[in-house]
Amino acid sequence: MAKIRKTASVENGIMEILKILSEKDIQDAIGKSSSYLRKCSNPDLPQQIDHNDSIKLDLKCIEKGSSPRLLIAHEYIIANKIETSEAYKTNDIDEMLVKSTILHGKLTELVKLAEDPKSDEGKEISKLEKKEINEAINNLENKILKIKLTIDQK
Repeated sequence: MAKIRKTASVENGIMEILKILSEKDIQDAIGKSSSYLRKCSNPDLPQQIDHNDSIKLDLKCIEKGSSPRLLIAHEYIIANKIETSEAYKTNDIDEMLVKSTILHGKLTELVKLAEDPKSDEGKEISKLEKKEINEAINNLENKILKIKLTIDQK
């Protein structure tokens, strides 16, 4: 009898991948068989897909012109949890906007300093500068996400 899987679950995402990718595609992507994926797709078995394998399978799906099924499942699971979180219901949007403006200013400053001809690598951005810029981008993205989620909760 066929197993019923939740629509937006990792297990269902794996079943969708099995429809998209051939045995050879799966073997090329992760070095494992479709039988392994079927075991991972069974919610009643302890076998779970490795994170790195899920990325490789999603990349193979994209190569085949299909959407990344496991990424979609992960996004849904995370978004669903965020929507039910109390943490975003009590946030002050004005305060968050001020903080996001400060974070944006910090990002702008880091980029300008990195591109300054007098910086470490001149106009080229050094590894350290890239790291700092990426941290600033992540901080700003997190603040923007928090604003979006707070607005959705109101």
